[in-house]
Amino acid sequence: MKFKLIPFIVLIIFSTLKGISQNQENKIPIIIDADTANEIDDLFALVRAIGEPKFDLRGITASQFHTSPYASKNTALESHLMNQKLLNLLPKYDIPLFLGNSKPISEIANPNLSDASKFIIEQALSIPKEKKLHVVILGSCTNVATALKYNPEIASKLIVYYIGFWHDPYLNIYDKNEFNTRNDQLATNFLLNSKNLNFNVMTATTCQNLQFDKANTFRNFKKDSLGYFLANRWENYKRWWTSIDPDQKKWIMWDLSIIEAIIHPEWATKKIFKTPKDNLQRDIQVYTSIDSSMMKKDFWEHYNKLN
Repeated sequence: MKFKLIPFIVLIIFSTLKGISQNQENKIPIIIDADTANEIDDLFALVRAIGEPKFDLRGITASQFHTSPYASKNTALESHLMNQKLLNLLPKYDIPLFLGNSKPISEIANPNLSDASKFIIEQALSIPKEKKLHVVILGSCTNVATALKYNPEIASKLIVYYIGFWHDPYLNIYDKNEFNTRNDQLATNFLLNSKNLNFNVMTATTCQNLQFDKANTFRNFKKDSLGYFLANRWENYKRWWTSIDPDQKKWIMWDLSIIEAIIHPEWATKKIFKTPKDNLQRDIQVYTSIDSSMMKKDFWEHYNKLN
């Protein structure tokens, strides 16, 4: 009787392993490039991405935000250290972290190759032919542009998502006087001018609609180290770009919007537009609307499962 059960047990084990393998193959290979020490929305975006079943989160890279009035001499390092703090609060998740360039690209012909850019190149080259590496830029484009400059052949292996620009979808007019874009204009224009790059933009115009209310947010925070960490960041980061809402009762979760849009594309509308007139004229994809209510609900559902 025991011997008759052995083939059955082997079949169950084989089927289970095959299911695990297929599930892994169906996941989205993704890298998130974040200026985490700037503002608070990067933290919410990372919290949503970490542990997401649809993601094969290969790593988190740290980007610079040197134009902030709060900027230190090395804002990429600030972001890297904050990424470490966040992952220390979520020890269940072993996600590699890499430091990016501390300064914007000064000469596009010869940018500095950081650990973050090296990692993006390595991961892109290792992706199977039938798959694409999704790279999500939540801050400046420095690290991704540097990786592409050093290895142009990886462009065909990437799908790049960028939070940036103000955009009028009716007239297709871009305003590059926007924080992420200003932090490395050479890098942003390099990506726009990269002919074979699949480039997707969640504009500031669109994602400004994803706002969190402080009272509701603080009620939803769990009384644990992660909850206290996020609440403390909200309380202690003072917005320098606006005098509206001095008590910080609401916060735009700019970066969270793109993570939610990748996980749930049905909650975002994306259309094809030509690039800005001062760039190489080619098609890029731009998000023109989001379902902010569904995105907020989904964030809290994920947050409550995370630990």
